[in-house]
Amino acid sequence: MTHTVSPVDTAAQRVLDSALGAVDVIAIYIGDRLGWYRSLVNDGPATADELATRTGTDPRYAREWLEQQAVTGLLEVDDDVPPRFTLPPAVAEVLTDEQSLNYLAPLARLFAGVSVQLPALLDAYRTGGGVSWAQLGTDARESQADMNRPWYEKVLPGALASVPDLDDLLRRPGAAIADIGCGGAWSTIALARAYPQARLFAVDIDPATVALARTNVAACPDVADRITVVEADAAGLPDERFTAAFAFECVHDMPRPVEVLSSVRGALADDGVMIVMDEAVADRFTAPGDEVERLMYGFSIVCCLPDGMSHPPSAGTGTVMRADTLRRYALDAGFSDVSVLPIEDFGFWRFYRLTP
Repeated sequence: MTHTVSPVDTAAQRVLDSALGAVDVIAIYIGDRLGWYRSLVNDGPATADELATRTGTDPRYAREWLEQQAVTGLLEVDDDVPPRFTLPPAVAEVLTDEQSLNYLAPLARLFAGVSVQLPALLDAYRTGGGVSWAQLGTDARESQADMNRPWYEKVLPGALASVPDLDDLLRRPGAAIADIGCGGAWSTIALARAYPQARLFAVDIDPATVALARTNVAACPDVADRITVVEADAAGLPDERFTAAFAFECVHDMPRPVEVLSSVRGALADDGVMIVMDEAVADRFTAPGDEVERLMYGFSIVCCLPDGMSHPPSAGTGTVMRADTLRRYALDAGFSDVSVLPIEDFGFWRFYRLTP
């Protein structure tokens, strides 16, 4: 007898699968923050007692976590007594290799971290208020910086070099480049290394983010003397005529994007340019959507939209900023044109050129 899967069965399975995914996210967060994955990579396979001893954690919790990770298929386990657990190389790359483009442990860190603010998010959803980036805390702040870092370090220089006129502009001796909403400043550092004759100005409004950026810059002595990190609202930029300004994955967070873009336009040199890297979402809302749309809406409902709404009056853009929305913001800010740069296969992102 053939069993027909009903719409209710399908919906129930979807919710169950989502719950299992949520469990994995929380477990990955635990293993990431307690150093358990890194110990399995650096020190080798371990029993629960061995892992706990290595990391200064509790063996009973270590055993439960190890068993869960094996049951869910992320760890391998042998038949010894007690069992010894191994982190396979492919999983190790995704969860521990900070230089890999496949490094996704920060993704779990972000979603697990923002869950702490669920009561505040519920209140914001009821009242129209917000939850600021500062409230979201260290997990959110570090996760975004860490997940984007390998893309900036490994792919960004080549991506920009593939656009000859832009690359020529950035290579001018003494070029002044602004990195608006710099986050952890890994984008700034990558730009400084790619363009050794340029001076860089990294700007962010969040004090803790600025502190993180300054720490990261100080740890890179090869470029630190050419980078200035500024704590400021991007609507009031340093007194400088910029050859180029970049805004990496931040315009959609801005409560008043037109005001910021207008300020940047006014700070550009006569032949200057602004480059915006933002999410490569679809041109229009379509449901159901693909995985990129689903992920971007996920970021938006727990992080980006609440942050933008926390500084009224707010445009309330959210992560899913479609190309027409950015074009409208740019034209309202006084830019004459917006075009998409021919940069392909750059993660979840798209590059826009804003011409004064």
